[in-house]
Amino acid sequence: MKLAPALLRLLFAITLLLALAFLAVALARRPTPPISSTEAPPTSPSPSDEFAGQRDYLVDVYIEGAGINNPEVLEAMRSVPRHKFVPASYIDQAYEDHPLPIGYGQTISQPYIVALMTQLLDLQPGEKVLEIGTGSGYQAAVLAELEGVEVYTIEIVPELAELAATRLKELGYDNVHVRQGDGYYGWPEEAPFDAIIVTAAPDHLPAPLAEQLAEGGRLVIPIGPPGWYQTLWQFVRLPGESELTAYNMGGVSFVPFTGAGIESAPEAPVPTYLPTP
Repeated sequence: MKLAPALLRLLFAITLLLALAFLAVALARRPTPPISSTEAPPTSPSPSDEFAGQRDYLVDVYIEGAGINNPEVLEAMRSVPRHKFVPASYIDQAYEDHPLPIGYGQTISQPYIVALMTQLLDLQPGEKVLEIGTGSGYQAAVLAELEGVEVYTIEIVPELAELAATRLKELGYDNVHVRQGDGYYGWPEEAPFDAIIVTAAPDHLPAPLAEQLAEGGRLVIPIGPPGWYQTLWQFVRLPGESELTAYNMGGVSFVPFTGAGIESAPEAPVPTYLPTP
C-alpha cells in the first residue's frame, strides 16, 4: 500500500519532533561541566589553614560574642594561627578560650584577653607599640597583624625569647622586633611608644614604662598581687597632662612580673583612677 505524499511528510515531521524531544531530555540530564579553576571557589581549606574553622568559631562565640567589636582586632584574631604558638601536646586546645602553659612557668594568654587588651591599645597605622612579656609570641603576632603597626617586644626568659623570635620570623612577621631582657626598664632607645602592653602582672606600674609612653599614648597592664587575681588597667597620657589617667577594666589573672627591676624598684606614684569609660 502506498502512502500519500502529505501523510509521509506528516510522519517524517512527527519522527523529527520525537527525536528532538529525546535529545533535549538527554542534554538536560547531562552533568554540568566543572567551573574553571579561575572561577571555582575553594571547597575546603588548604592544609596550612586546617584550623580556620576553629578560629572562626572562637572569634564568633568567645571574642566577638563577648563584646570585642574592633573589626581590625577581630580580623587579626581570625588570621593568627594560635596552634603555631602552643606546645605540640596542647594543639588540640589551641582554639579553646583559656590560657595554656608554654614552659618556664609562663602561659599563652586566653584569646579573649588578648583581643581585649589589643582593642584597649586602640592602635592606628604608623604607630609603635611595646610589649612586655613576649612569651611564645602570640600577642606580638596579633599586634603585628594590625595595619602599619611596628611591634617591639621584650621577654625575660632567654629560651622563650629565642623561640619566639624564630617562630615570628618563620611566620613572616617582619614588623616584630624581639629583645631578651628585663621588661621593667622598657626599650628606651626606641621610646617614646604610642602604646605599651604588659602581659605579666607587677604589683605597681613600672615608672620607666610610664616615662616611655608618648603623649596621647595608651598603656594596658594588669596590676595586683602575684599568684592571685589582679585588675586590668588602661592608662592614658592625655595631652598636656603630666600624670597618667587610668581606667579600671575589670579583674584578670596573669603570671607574675619577674626580674631584678620589679624586685628592687620603689613603687611608682599612683595616678588618678577613674571608672571604666
